Amino acid sequence: MSDSAAGYQPTPQQPLDSGFTAASTATDVIQGADLTGKVALVTGGYAGLGLETVRVLHSAGAHVIVPARDPARAAQAVQDLAGVELETLDLLDPTSIDALAARFLASGRPLHLLVLSAGIMANPLARDARGYESQLATNHLGHFQLTGRLWPALVQARGARVVAVSSRGHRLSPVLFDDPNFERHVYDPWIAYGQSKTANVLFARALDQRGQAAGIRAFSLHPGSIAGTGLSKHVTPEQLRQMGAVDEAGNIVLDPARGLKTVAQGASTSVWCATSPQLAGLGGVYCEDNNIATIYTPDSSATPRPMTGVMPYAVEEANANRLWTLSEQLTGTTYPR
Repeated sequence: MSDSAAGYQPTPQQPLDSGFTAASTATDVIQGADLTGKVALVTGGYAGLGLETVRVLHSAGAHVIVPARDPARAAQAVQDLAGVELETLDLLDPTSIDALAARFLASGRPLHLLVLSAGIMANPLARDARGYESQLATNHLGHFQLTGRLWPALVQARGARVVAVSSRGHRLSPVLFDDPNFERHVYDPWIAYGQSKTANVLFARALDQRGQAAGIRAFSLHPGSIAGTGLSKHVTPEQLRQMGAVDEAGNIVLDPARGLKTVAQGASTSVWCATSPQLAGLGGVYCEDNNIATIYTPDSSATPRPMTGVMPYAVEEANANRLWTLSEQLTGTTYPR
C-alpha cells in the first residue's frame, strides 16, 4: 500500500437518498450536468451499455473517446455522435493497451472520466497473448493495465472518476487466488465470469484507496440484466429462460424491479457513478440501481432469497490488496506511488 493510502477511510456500503430508481435511465440521471471541457474514455463504447454511456456523456458536452478492437464497427456505431473520437484497443493484447495509453498521454490531455465497460461473459476457454484466461484478462487485467498506464492523465484531471462495470454475477465466485487462470482446475465459464466480476469490485475498492490523495475516486456497479446487447452470445436460450431474461416464446422480459432492464436503464448506474454530484468525496463502493448497494446477507425468510447487494468477499480489504498485488505481477504494471 502506498503511504498516501495509509489514512484512507472507505465509504460505507450504505444507500443514499439518490432520488433515482431501478427504472431510471441514463438520460434521467445526467439531467442538469454540464460536462463541457471534460474528457471521457469508455471501453466497450461502441455497443450495448457502453454505447448508451457514450451517447449520454456526449449529450452532456463531454469529449468522448471510444477505443475499439474493430474501428470500422465502432465508426458505424457512433456515426451520429459528432466529435466522438475513435481509438484502437485490444484488451487481450498488452502491447495494444500500452500503445493506446502512450498516444493519449502524448496528447497532453487530462482524463476526467474512465468507464471500464468492455466485457465478455461465459465464453469457452480462451487465453490472451500472455496465456491468461480470457474473461479475467478482458474484464479485469486489461483494464488494470490500461488504468495504470493512464494514471498521469487521471491525476492531471484533478478530480477524476474511474467506473468499473461489474455484475451481480460476482456472487458466482470469489477470485480464485490459487489458480486464477484455470491452469490446474477444470474450466467453468460461469465461475470464470464470476471471478472476473468480483475482480472488478475489488479493483475499484483498491484503486479508490490508492487514488484518493490524487483526487481519483473509483466505483463499481451492477448495471442489471439486459438482453440483446451481445454480451450473452455464449448463453443458450434455455439458460436465458432460466434466468428469467426471456419468456417461453423467447421475448425479452422487462422488469426493472427484478433487474431486467432496457439498455437505457442498464447504462444509468454507470453514468450516475461517473457524474453524480451525490458521490462527491465518496468512492470505493459497489452500486446498483443508481445508488450505493448494501452488503448482501442471506435472509432465510425470503423466498426466493434477495438478489441485491454486494458479497462480503468482494469488498474485503485483504482481498482487494491481494488482487492488486496479483494484478501487478500478472500485468507488469506498477502504479505510481
